[in-house]
Amino acid sequence: MHHVRRGSGKPLLLIHGLGGHWQSWNPILDDLAATREVIAVDLPGFGQTPRLQGETSIRTLADAVTAFVQAQGLGGIDAVGSSMGARLVLELARRGGIVGGVVSLNPGGFWQGWERHAFFSSIWLSVRLLRLLRPALPALCAHPVGRALLLAQFSARPTRLAPGIVTDELCSYVAAPAFDELLAQLAYGEEQQGAPRNSIAHPLVIGWGRQDRVCLPRQALRALAAFPDAHLHWFERCGHFPHWDQPAETVQLIRSALADEQRMARHEVLAGSLPSADSDRILQPVPLSINDTLAALAKPTLS
Repeated sequence: MHHVRRGSGKPLLLIHGLGGHWQSWNPILDDLAATREVIAVDLPGFGQTPRLQGETSIRTLADAVTAFVQAQGLGGIDAVGSSMGARLVLELARRGGIVGGVVSLNPGGFWQGWERHAFFSSIWLSVRLLRLLRPALPALCAHPVGRALLLAQFSARPTRLAPGIVTDELCSYVAAPAFDELLAQLAYGEEQQGAPRNSIAHPLVIGWGRQDRVCLPRQALRALAAFPDAHLHWFERCGHFPHWDQPAETVQLIRSALADEQRMARHEVLAGSLPSADSDRILQPVPLSINDTLAALAKPTLS
């Protein structure tokens, strides 16, 4: 599996989303590498890693990442994932014994009913448009209006993004040989299994952008229901990629969640996690039941 290493210190694994590659992490890569040895991979079928023989799915990708971690002698490595990669790190945490602490940024796989079809149809159409526009993508991404149009579904702040980052990401979507198969698998393949309460011993944080139009914010409560040991962090003014729209906050979240000296006790939540009646961003315990979770997340801050 192709990967890059930056920095020194305790290893940290970064796993990109559907269609992406290791460069998807460029907005925060150097900041993370200031305190950790960062290992950013190209998943099979993306970037410079050849696609798998046979099926490409969350299950087979998780198997491939597990084999990579074991081959590199990285068992128990902390891991951060984005989108599809966020679902992957949840799956690795669920399996146990593969990764340590996990930060899952806007994980896919928690849609229901029409959301599933909307996800598949919108991404399917978007990538076909990108393939048609491939020769013009660098010029389109160089202009703020072009970035706003191309990233309307993905970013709450597209005009502020670096043109090079956007161009590289969208061209990666076009070039990825496993894109179409994995898109169908994500939408209509195996359901993501959860993990019972108290089954995950390491820190587990799920981050979600309030303005995510790919994985809608209401899906966060389903993620928490499936992974009750997790803690939820809301990113304000943020779409599907917190490491793009809120890079400084994302770095701080990762450092705080995964720092050895700041391991979070069970049922503590990072500041800014759950909405409450009194404050949009307040420290309070994770609800101990699904009904409590639903009630807490049904406050007006969830859209």
